[in-house]
Amino acid sequence: MDAQDRAPRLTRPSWRDPRLFVGILLVLASVAAVVALVGSADKTVPAYVARDALVVGQTVTGDSFDIVQVRLGDLDAKYLDPGVELPSHAVAVRMVPKGELVPLTSIGGTDALDRKPASVTVSEPLPKEVAVGSHVDVWVALPDERNGFREPVLMLPGAEVAALYDAASGLGAGKSTQLMVLVTDVQMPKFLGAVANKAKVSVVWNPGAAQ
Repeated sequence: MDAQDRAPRLTRPSWRDPRLFVGILLVLASVAAVVALVGSADKTVPAYVARDALVVGQTVTGDSFDIVQVRLGDLDAKYLDPGVELPSHAVAVRMVPKGELVPLTSIGGTDALDRKPASVTVSEPLPKEVAVGSHVDVWVALPDERNGFREPVLMLPGAEVAALYDAASGLGAGKSTQLMVLVTDVQMPKFLGAVANKAKVSVVWNPGAAQ
């Protein structure tokens, strides 16, 4: 077998070989990308959390919040930024539970309110599931001509509960519960008319309304 038939021998690449430089650049680029990714994932930013539960219509100021450091990544634009001034006459337009991050869309001016809190007083015990932020159906029975009440009608379906209070009933005969439920401008006149006519109000938990 002559020299021409012999297989070429592999040679060790020289440091001058351009392929070596390309390989080194690829490795460095990969390392830099990983470092940048880890660094961005570990980055924290200041964010507001509700100091106490914020209910719809409540006036909010900087004292309504605590500031915490959180990792939000690409979601930081969706939450209220402590570095941005609050809107004039800012109010909560969506309920925010205590200790939770404050979404940007939950704070606005009074003109952004599409629902307003109205008082509902009930004497019957409420289900334990009825709490601030839950949804209820409000049934109303108007008085009849025989000192009784007419058949109840569903007046506020799926109303959100903004606040709950214990209230003493008449003559100290026990306790009733006062709820603040969120009512639209369209619903408000009829509901206030029923309350003014001393209608009997009943509240039923509606778990499906929040879905």
